[in-house]
Amino acid sequence: MSNVIVHSLLTEFDVDLIKAGKHYRMYEKFGSHLITVNGEEGAYFAVWAPSANQVSVIGDFNYWTDGEHKLNVRWDGSGIWEGFIPGIKQGETYKYKIHSNYYGIQTEKADPFALSCELPPKTASVVWNLDYKWRDKAWMGYRKNKNALDKPYSVYEVHLASWKRKGEENRSLSYAELADELVSYLKEMQFTHVEFMPIMEYPYDPSWGYQLTGYFAPTSRFGEPEGLMLLVDKLHQNDIGVILDWVPSHFPEDAHGLGFFDGSHLYEHPDRKRGYHPDWKSLIFNYGRNEVKSFLISNALFWLDKFHADGLRVDAVASMLYLDYSRDEGEWDANQFGGNENLEAIEFIKELNKAVYENYPDTQTIAEESTNFTGVSKPIDLGGLGFGMKWMMGWMHDTLEYFQKEGIYRKHHQNDITFSMTYAFSENFMLPLSHDEVVYGKKSIKGRMTGDEWQQYANLRLLYGYMFTHPGTNLLFMGSEFGQSEEWNFQGSLDWHLLQYDFHSGVKKYITDLNSFYKSMPALYEKQFSSEGFEWIDHSDAENSVLSYIRKGHDKENDLVVICNMTPVIRENYKVGLPRKGSLKEVFNSDAKKYEGSGVVNAKPIKIKKSTWHNKVYSAAVKLPPLGVIVLKWA
Repeated sequence: MSNVIVHSLLTEFDVDLIKAGKHYRMYEKFGSHLITVNGEEGAYFAVWAPSANQVSVIGDFNYWTDGEHKLNVRWDGSGIWEGFIPGIKQGETYKYKIHSNYYGIQTEKADPFALSCELPPKTASVVWNLDYKWRDKAWMGYRKNKNALDKPYSVYEVHLASWKRKGEENRSLSYAELADELVSYLKEMQFTHVEFMPIMEYPYDPSWGYQLTGYFAPTSRFGEPEGLMLLVDKLHQNDIGVILDWVPSHFPEDAHGLGFFDGSHLYEHPDRKRGYHPDWKSLIFNYGRNEVKSFLISNALFWLDKFHADGLRVDAVASMLYLDYSRDEGEWDANQFGGNENLEAIEFIKELNKAVYENYPDTQTIAEESTNFTGVSKPIDLGGLGFGMKWMMGWMHDTLEYFQKEGIYRKHHQNDITFSMTYAFSENFMLPLSHDEVVYGKKSIKGRMTGDEWQQYANLRLLYGYMFTHPGTNLLFMGSEFGQSEEWNFQGSLDWHLLQYDFHSGVKKYITDLNSFYKSMPALYEKQFSSEGFEWIDHSDAENSVLSYIRKGHDKENDLVVICNMTPVIRENYKVGLPRKGSLKEVFNSDAKKYEGSGVVNAKPIKIKKSTWHNKVYSAAVKLPPLGVIVLKWA
């Protein structure tokens, strides 16, 4: 006699949607659900395993005995196994024992839809029903105004395990502790959004979370799932948006994970040329399989639905788009038209973005995409992929390379620092100085700056000032906001002790003020993705290594003049052409003494004269600080 009661949460319509790749709420029907059937409390289980001839739920409750609790296969050929087991309670650990039709293969798998997992290195799933009372109704009502493309977007990227660590045991903070410490820090620093590197369950710490085994489970390293809900809730109550790093590009081969799930290539593409990642030694989803599309899109919507995420930063998009990504000749096959695009992945990405924006129009998807693939952040109906934004990797590489050059040599590289403006409006770009730029011998952002100690910090402030006044949105990796000296170490904490030193506390104060300034100046964000929001004054002054430009919003009274002096030489009476008369007032200066700068400022209003310069009718003479950026506004 079976210990499993025949029961189903799945309708025929559900199954039809899954088969069509159009079921976007699979988490409501799959996994384990604590329910009552015929007056008995217990758990309903459902799992997709079409190549199985037997599926049992094994766990502590049956001493991990195979065959004790066999699920029932549906009659409709869907390959879905399900059933209700009385007496199961919250917190029970379990896996699926799967007997495959192929060669008698048996697998033991964690539940792909589990809402909680054991603390690694343990690998079992945990029966869990999410139970949390949200208090962010106000934020959810007005967040469309915080997430819109014409609003300020300044992102602090965080690796939760290493942001700050506690006590002699050197442990990470819990979700609840982060809800106090991280939230108050972000509020102080004036960031508009925080981005968490992957918080879905992952087995291997050195992967930083990018090798997922529990797509629907917040990692148990920092506490229970409700702890993450509390953290998001507290962020929202303090007006801070939450972006989750999401990885639909690949998954690890760990025995308990999605790979070879039912003895067949169920989630991964069966052809190793398309189903295996040589770089990351991981498996690639089969984007042409409808059930896999339903799984992934359901997962994206799950985090927006159940955890109130305000956006998803989609990892490694380039690796999904191209069949020859990181492959040599002979290691890939062309698509049906002879090209190198992965047509199935492209179609999946479009469906993903369509589903996100139709269901959650007040959120954003952000692509980490490093190639010149066209239309990544263009609407689908205009031929694009439909992302809200795309990381501007070219800007990041060119800019960091430029800032590693001594001031005396920069005049030979003027084109390197101005080149980004030739393509700045081809996408909705986010300017990232991310975790990838501060590891593997690359040094910290501050560590890349050239010159003596004073010049290094001046360069750092100049870099950030240039970044925040360049068109686009901004992202800074944790530690960069106070000039972390050493490379990021995922096993340790940020070097918070550095804040006792003036240069580091000066950078922290500078980023706080820069964030506040950015949010208060409509010219920096209202047209941040439009060429109408930017005008060069002069990009060709290579001899002095000076850039000058105007940022514009909807109202010309808010226009800003930005001048960057990329050398350590003070420039008195530097002449800039201007489009209209009046006077200018300095509203921001990276060289201010409160930031440990030298204090070369324009304290008095600057008169604009009718004197043609830079092909403009008017001009003014300003004082440029060494290795500094100044921002001027019409008085």
